[in-house]
Amino acid sequence: MLDQSAIDRLRTLPVGDQQLWIGGRRVQAVEARALDVVSPIDGRVIGSIADAGTEDVDRAVAAARAAFDKGAWSRPAPAQRKKVLLKLADLIEKNALELAVLGVRDNGTEIGMAYKAEPLSAAGTFRYYAEAIDKVYGEIAPTAPDVLGLVHREPLGVVGAIVPWNFPMMIGAWKVAPALAAGNSVVLKPAEAASLTLLRLGELAAEAGVPEGVFNVVTGRGSVTGEALGLNMDVDALAFTGSGAVGRRLLEYSARSNLKRVHLELGGKSPNIVFADAPDLDKAAKVSAFGIFRNSGQVCVAGSRLLVQASVYDAFMDKLVTVTKKMKVGDPLDLGTDAGAVTSAEQLSKDLGHVADAEREGARLVAGGRRVLEETGGFYMEPTIFDEVAPSMRLAREEVFGPVLAVSRFEDEAEAARLANATVYGLAAAVWTANLATAHRMVRAIRAGVVHVNTYGGADLTVPLGGFGQSGFGRDKSLHAFDKYTDLKTAWISLA
Repeated sequence: MLDQSAIDRLRTLPVGDQQLWIGGRRVQAVEARALDVVSPIDGRVIGSIADAGTEDVDRAVAAARAAFDKGAWSRPAPAQRKKVLLKLADLIEKNALELAVLGVRDNGTEIGMAYKAEPLSAAGTFRYYAEAIDKVYGEIAPTAPDVLGLVHREPLGVVGAIVPWNFPMMIGAWKVAPALAAGNSVVLKPAEAASLTLLRLGELAAEAGVPEGVFNVVTGRGSVTGEALGLNMDVDALAFTGSGAVGRRLLEYSARSNLKRVHLELGGKSPNIVFADAPDLDKAAKVSAFGIFRNSGQVCVAGSRLLVQASVYDAFMDKLVTVTKKMKVGDPLDLGTDAGAVTSAEQLSKDLGHVADAEREGARLVAGGRRVLEETGGFYMEPTIFDEVAPSMRLAREEVFGPVLAVSRFEDEAEAARLANATVYGLAAAVWTANLATAHRMVRAIRAGVVHVNTYGGADLTVPLGGFGQSGFGRDKSLHAFDKYTDLKTAWISLA
């Protein structure tokens, strides 16, 4: 159980000027440039991070390559890596409250959600892949008696990981844990808006026994630090979660450099579909509200398009608006807060721009729509609902990545499926129905990597996460994640 007094003791701890984490130690950026860390809680500068340049990225990649070639991590028995990663999971849990509060000060996620979704989730992810290390087998091919065909799984070498600011520890762990478990070295580039907890993760990894150079963290701007990582000729694979525009650039960097593998998870415009026979409309309304407004809508799988069957539309909207208006927006380090801060002034401006465009295009504002708590200096926005949203409107087509919900009505199953698929994205979806046949038909009809039934969110590590269409390719989570960080090698042995 979280304790408010313990949270308050941590909320003002000095952050200071952060350095890069390269070769198992903190190092100064070559040109000593820095970026301010602005807390979305109150808009104040609480420290700085290093703004790494190309030379810094090259140093980190060189350290990672040297560590991989040395073999202290890549070549021992898998059980050795397992022991270290289990210790790292324990250290993350031991420091969970410190990490959660530090992360909230950096990106504004409400503490109740951040504690579970960030350090505790990350610890679980490292533990899952640690336990999986010695349970992933190679293959023996069905050959003639005079031949032995073996298929080995081998680590790629150096993996570059670029993660977003909304859940840096959770998403970072989805990439770093399987990459390390497979025996790779990693260079991690956090978002410039949320780097603090991942720099701390570097220290915990060293404390757990991860060898020098195996795990490195370089901070800075995507246009400089991220580009340098993407173009580096000694990076074997890139794993990225973020925007489609940046994902396209990473593909270009791969083509311009060494044809490194690129795995992209690019967000979505996910449909949340409520049929008239939903088993519990009150539950559906509450879960739907939290499915878009938690973390101020800054969730890649957020149910940002709500489709409601016409016969229950008015009744459901009443329930949804009631739930939404009861949500408390405010200080994300207050345990009573339901939705914290938008992560930056820039993102808040974009969110409000979507509201203005929706009103201009004729959507009807039924809740929220304004910046609030401006006197705090922080970046807060009311949970916002528009209905009468047509498929052609910007709000129905583009990912807001903020607390803005687009609601439309449908008549029947066929129209629901058509509206659900009227998007270039295909990351997640949900269907609320008591009819098992309807649920199965909709799961098959909707083009999305994850389809929830009578719930939204919460799929655990045992299943993959990834998208269709412009939501990207490559899967995080589950044992399938190992496919991104290993290569197959055939040994064809003549026994004659």
